[in-house]
Amino acid sequence: MLEPAAPSGIILVDKPQGISSHRAVSIARRRFGTRKIGHAGTLDPMATGLLVLGIGPSTRLLTHLVGLDKTYTATMRLGITTDSDDADGTPVTWPGALLGSITEDALESAVAEQRGVIDQVPSTVSAIKVDGRRAYAMARNGETVELAARRVTIGRFEVTDRRDMTASIDGSPVPVVDVDIEIACTSGTYVRALARDVGAALGVGAHLTALRRTSVGPFEVSDAVDLEDDDVDVVRAMLRPADVARRLFPEVVLDAPDTKDLSDGKRVATDLDDTEGPVAAVSGADDRLIGLVSARRGQFRVITNFPSPQAVPGSAPGSALRSAPDHRGGGRA
Repeated sequence: MLEPAAPSGIILVDKPQGISSHRAVSIARRRFGTRKIGHAGTLDPMATGLLVLGIGPSTRLLTHLVGLDKTYTATMRLGITTDSDDADGTPVTWPGALLGSITEDALESAVAEQRGVIDQVPSTVSAIKVDGRRAYAMARNGETVELAARRVTIGRFEVTDRRDMTASIDGSPVPVVDVDIEIACTSGTYVRALARDVGAALGVGAHLTALRRTSVGPFEVSDAVDLEDDDVDVVRAMLRPADVARRLFPEVVLDAPDTKDLSDGKRVATDLDDTEGPVAAVSGADDRLIGLVSARRGQFRVITNFPSPQAVPGSAPGSALRSAPDHRGGGRA
């Protein structure tokens, strides 16, 4: 007996504070009834906002989503440093930021240093691997962790508000300045490290107290869903692979013979000039994503194929597919 095909698509999730990205994937696996789910870039447990998940065969799209630019809103607290550069860490130093000591000009100068193309040293408590081990695990074991700088681009780094206030460390008051910011950056940027480096430039230290990812490429958190809301029909909330691909790449619509040939892995003739990046090849008959292709010497060559929906023999709707590994992303918090 053939049952309906397992779901395939991209879903935009608004991750709540306090759960890991891995936990969000686990919730999605339960809701969709499949283990074949991956993400296009993690968020720290403290962070909220847009998490892009691939479901079923659409995990093949995640490779092309990982490197998209991202935007964030955040709050950095000047006057206290932590070992993780965010509020989940342990305070390390707390020189404080006395009322009026951080002028608008000084703050703008420190922020401006982080705009444009910069070489950023990632936060020590991060998932980067050093000799096969996660940096955060090494740091928690008391080992010295030295991470190489990575080149990233900060397209926007703007201060939207500031508040001079008092925090508490072990019951003692510490004067601090909370600064709300907006960030647009390339994939691989650590917003925690931006806060750390602004605080260092001002001589008072800093860490993040809030972080929210608002977009990944063309995808906005305003279109995301709450996976833990059982009233949300997650299958209906998925974006179709063809709709995702055409938002990212040029599109070519193929007739039935070319659709079959490309689906079979054959090369298909085209009059397009050679392409630099992928082209979304879509079936004209049913608006299905056949694959991501490149044009070379008058032919389309497959970069990534997408299987046609097939009924699953002997399975119940929503039953688990064979387990597949997550596609780990490069997004950072």
